Amino acid sequence: MSRALAPLVLLLTLGFAASPLLSDGFAGFTPTQFPVVQSRWPVQPVGWAFSIWGVIYLGLLASAVYGLLRARREIAWQEMRLPLALSLAVGAFWIPVANLQPVAATVMIIFMAAGAIAATLRAPRGAFALGAVGLYAGWLTAATGVAMAVVLSGFGVLSAQVSALLLLVAVIALALAVLWCRPDALGYAFGVGWALMGVIVANLDTQNTPVIALAGTGIAGLLALVALRRGA
Repeated sequence: MSRALAPLVLLLTLGFAASPLLSDGFAGFTPTQFPVVQSRWPVQPVGWAFSIWGVIYLGLLASAVYGLLRARREIAWQEMRLPLALSLAVGAFWIPVANLQPVAATVMIIFMAAGAIAATLRAPRGAFALGAVGLYAGWLTAATGVAMAVVLSGFGVLSAQVSALLLLVAVIALALAVLWCRPDALGYAFGVGWALMGVIVANLDTQNTPVIALAGTGIAGLLALVALRRGA
C-alpha cells in the first residue's frame, strides 16, 4: 500500500484538478439553492477570491509530481499522503454535488478539510509538501466555515449575520490551533488569510463593521501567532 500512495496521490490530484473542467465550475452557493432566500451572505468572500483555486491546483499537481519522482519512499511524505488522498478523493466529486445539494456538499467539505489539515500537520517542510498542502488546507478551513454558515442561514436556523460571525470565530480559532502546532505552515496561514481578506472586501460596500472587524482581527491574529511561534 505504501508504495502505491505516491502514484495514487498523483492520480487523485489529476482528478481533483480536472473537476472544474468537467463541470460548470463553482464560485459560491446561490440564494436559490435554499428555502430561505438571502440577498447575500456576509460570510462568503468576494468572487475574485475564489481565483486562489488556480494556485491551489497547480501547487498540488507540482507536489504530487515531485513526490512521485523525488520523494516516493520518504517516510515524512508517506505520513501525509493517506489523509491527503482521502481529502482529494472526496474533493474530486465536490463541485457537481455543491451545485446540486449544498447540505451534502457541506458534509463533504468537512471531511475534505479534516484530511487536508491532518496532511498539513504531518507534512515535511518545503514548498512542494507543506507549502502546497498547507495552502489547500488553509483555504478549505475557511471554505468549510463559509459552507456551514450559508447552510445554517439558508435553512433558517440562524440569520445570515449571526451565522457569519459564529462561523468566522470557529474558522479563526481552528486556524490558530493549526498554526500553533505548525507555525512553519505559511501556506496554510495565507490560505485562511486570503479568505478572510475576501470576506472583508465583500462586506465593504454594505459597511458591515462587525464582520469586517472580526475578519481583520483574524488576519492580525494569524500574523501575530506565526511571528510569535517562529521567533520562539
